[in-house]
Amino acid sequence: MAKERPDSDHAGFARQLREMMRTRRQVLHDLAMLGGLALPRLSAGAASLHVAVVGGGFAGMSCIRALRELLPDCRISLVEPRARFITGPLSNGLLAGFIAAERLQANIEPLVRQLSLRWLPLRAERLDAPDRCLYLADGSRLRADCFVIAPGIDLRYEAIEGLDAQNSSRMPHGWLLDAQLPLLQRRLAALPERATLLISAPPLPYRCPLAPYERAAAFAWYAQRRRKRWRILIADAKDDFPLSAAFMAGWEALYPQTIEWLPRAAGGSVRAVDARAGSVLLDSGERVRADLISLIPPQTAGALAQRSDLCDESLWCPVAADSFASLRHEHVYVVGDASQALPLPKSASAAHAQGRACAQAIASRYAGQASSGAGILHNACYSLLAPDYALSVESRFASVGGRLNRIEESASPAQADRGARAMSARAALAAQAQLLRDSFQARD
Repeated sequence: MAKERPDSDHAGFARQLREMMRTRRQVLHDLAMLGGLALPRLSAGAASLHVAVVGGGFAGMSCIRALRELLPDCRISLVEPRARFITGPLSNGLLAGFIAAERLQANIEPLVRQLSLRWLPLRAERLDAPDRCLYLADGSRLRADCFVIAPGIDLRYEAIEGLDAQNSSRMPHGWLLDAQLPLLQRRLAALPERATLLISAPPLPYRCPLAPYERAAAFAWYAQRRRKRWRILIADAKDDFPLSAAFMAGWEALYPQTIEWLPRAAGGSVRAVDARAGSVLLDSGERVRADLISLIPPQTAGALAQRSDLCDESLWCPVAADSFASLRHEHVYVVGDASQALPLPKSASAAHAQGRACAQAIASRYAGQASSGAGILHNACYSLLAPDYALSVESRFASVGGRLNRIEESASPAQADRGARAMSARAALAAQAQLLRDSFQARD
């Protein structure tokens, strides 16, 4: 992580502006490397290639779009039960009410038509990788030459004593962007003027490492706008988190004496829950009762990956750093949050980069050429602590010696003036909109 240090108002703003311009140029360069590569010379068999992509999120749809660019004549099947869904980046702002749901919605149907995909709106049950056969929820089967699996995450409720999928609705996590998200909104709206809220932050790895800390700020913003006096406690299974100094400075500047962070070393990890009583037992032995608990469980690769023997003992999917090919089965690639591609974080931006790199690897393999590698993978994570106040961390990764390595990183400093934070907020909104367009939007 970049070294953090205070900036004077004018000099700090100027430095951040130069850094953002440099970062923007670098992002364009990285996208050119991934998306604008010269098309490989295709072998005769590449035109008849059939690729099945399972999962229509950022990773899956980005892979499909790149595949169609690189192998325009190949057959592509998409297995995704949803046509429209809410995406993750900035969704804590949706909870607080300063981000509209329409801004976060993805609709895959126009892109399905434009790219001439065979779309199967079904749930995938299991992949028999040696037989190259995917079993679907309606009992049908799909065969293909290779499979790109983007199953997302699943939640390990059993890792916390007393918690299960049913009673978790009493302590809504909203992490899967499903029915628990509006439930969490309703619970938030029903809280009294004085209330205690608890957010649990799970151990790494998990989807969107900054999001629990952004959520605390979103809850505080919601309370401040309604002149409510809430105490917000973050019970953390870790002793540090990215941008921790910048987050704490932002919390105190925006919402003084509202947000308290309890690290693992201080007993902050949640050991057990009593969902009916609305309380948690911390490692410290303290039992904490709260008016609203948003308990984010430990995570694992999506259920499809587990049922298909794509996970190792880490409960994530090991992949080759230069292609995202599964290390457990031939003809299978795993992209997005389910892949164990450290040090890449589990973020929408990283999933987009993985999808495009995977498409390049597939095109190279079926063109009879050696893979040129994943190229430069870019990741950008933004957190809105208020509509006009954001933090960010941007990183570039490259495959070196069979491993992904972080080759550059820039992060928000611990101290910066409000103008710089507002500029970062505008950048966050622009980056989210661009990522949604690049992944899901049909082109004119």
